Amino acid sequence: MEKSVARGWKVVLQFADEPARDRIDAHLWTWREQSFLPHGIEGGDADARQPILLTTGEGNANGANIRFLCAGADIADADGYERVVVMFDGHDNEQLDRARGQWRRFLGPANQLTYWQQNGAGGWERKA
Repeated sequence: MEKSVARGWKVVLQFADEPARDRIDAHLWTWREQSFLPHGIEGGDADARQPILLTTGEGNANGANIRFLCAGADIADADGYERVVVMFDGHDNEQLDRARGQWRRFLGPANQLTYWQQNGAGGWERKA
């Protein structure tokens, strides 16, 4: 999210349920003393002005450039975004199956897809 905001992009983080959304909301307020990621939960008057908007719905109230689909979240259509990032637990078979279905659905000439996997050292390796 930091890199996206640094690019001048607006961000939507979509969650499958409110408890997951609320956990990340609480974490973003305290995650690092040296910096702050300005954000809000969708449903307020200031949604359009939020650099980072947390939601459980498919809307794009802040006109985001990038959408993160977190832990089981899904959208019907990925059009209109610079990037859509699907984040899932590869050890959770339900999330893995959903992510594979999203890959097949988003695959096509209009979308450039890549797959990254976290390695044992905590870094990320491009797999596809």
